[in-house]
Amino acid sequence: MNLSKFDPNTSGNPNYNIFGLPTSEEEASLVILPVPWEVTVSYLAGTARAPERIKKASLHVDIFDIDICNGWKKGFFLREQDKKILQKSDYLRKEAELYINFISQGENLDNNKFMCKTLKEVNEGCSFLNEWVYDQTKTLLNNNKLIGILGGDHSVPLGFYKAIAEKHGEFGILQVDAHCDLRKAYLGLKYSHASIMYNALAEVPEVSKLVQIGVRDFCESEWEYIQNNKDRVVTYFDKKIKELLYEGHNWKTISQQIIENLPQKVYISFDIDGLNRTLCPHTGMPVPGGFEAEQLYYLFKKILDSGRQIIGFDLCETGTSSNEWDENVGARVLFKLCNLTVANI
Repeated sequence: MNLSKFDPNTSGNPNYNIFGLPTSEEEASLVILPVPWEVTVSYLAGTARAPERIKKASLHVDIFDIDICNGWKKGFFLREQDKKILQKSDYLRKEAELYINFISQGENLDNNKFMCKTLKEVNEGCSFLNEWVYDQTKTLLNNNKLIGILGGDHSVPLGFYKAIAEKHGEFGILQVDAHCDLRKAYLGLKYSHASIMYNALAEVPEVSKLVQIGVRDFCESEWEYIQNNKDRVVTYFDKKIKELLYEGHNWKTISQQIIENLPQKVYISFDIDGLNRTLCPHTGMPVPGGFEAEQLYYLFKKILDSGRQIIGFDLCETGTSSNEWDENVGARVLFKLCNLTVANI
């Protein structure tokens, strides 16, 4: 990669790629796969448009990271989003909205053939998306690329989990999230965004540990799931973290405890609603509470300092807004995740 004519101190060139970097996919160490999909979102929509909006906002991100100074020189590349995937998402999203509204009113699904057909069509579409993500990421892994998934809603990385398991074997997921996402077929939608971690644990046996941090909105069945699977799931609820901090514990100690639960190979699944809502006001399911970005950056850096390897990531649920604040924050989180992932190559 010839950087002799590239000035990292100027504003991003829109004719270049993500963060204004003059990198091709062939040259890049890390490839970002955009997945513009939000079929099963049950509240606010907009995340399917996030990849394109984050790309635009990324041109205003300074590419100097004091922790990983030259990470960008290893090359980051964002693929063009597949318009057919976006179109399919838009169509099935409308179908899913009709179905969700029907179920939410307490109607009996068995008595409505149209809604039964709609549910089947939505579930088949989500299965198609999982296979598409698996195929895309498997090919990139075979080409020795590191990968980040850019959603879209939080259902999108399941196919990547399967592909990365084939390459790396056993690994752990560090999930930053306001929600557990451990619901089984939420509202009958097998691959709902509210079921991503249930599906990961059920369909990817190589996920040896799921460590959840920042959770503050969950249902009774998810609580019971956590209690019954303590060998595989560790959840640091936002309430408990805050209580520890209020009682004099520090974030360094809490971070060390979190990291001790992680295996050698770590995948970061970053639902942006894990952040304080002031940083992501238009995310699909905003919840009061959450982290400051700097807290998580500190934790991620300590994961690397511990000798563990970050093998991939997804960034999901970034909202879109008229003032582009959500996209601006999303672009900066994305840059940090890219740097962390290439840090040890």
